[in-house]
Amino acid sequence: MLSLQLEEFMIELKEGSIKNVGAPNKAATAKLYDVEEAEVRTFGDERLKFSFADAEGNQVDVALSPETAEAIAEAVPDELEALAEL
Repeated sequence: MLSLQLEEFMIELKEGSIKNVGAPNKAATAKLYDVEEAEVRTFGDERLKFSFADAEGNQVDVALSPETAEAIAEAVPDELEALAEL
């Protein structure tokens, strides 16, 4: 399931084209639940791309710096342990 929240978001549809309109203060939050596929690969010269997909074909890609990816990788064992204790 993909949840998408858009704030201050406005587009113009004209003759099959999508145009961004309005102020530049747009924000969005995307959440993907029930992930069935996940992969990581290099992205450009300095990033890692994490790709997540569910059974419905929804997909979320996240590009992270190596430092951020490493911090997440270090936190995973502790989080798994805390989950096992529940």
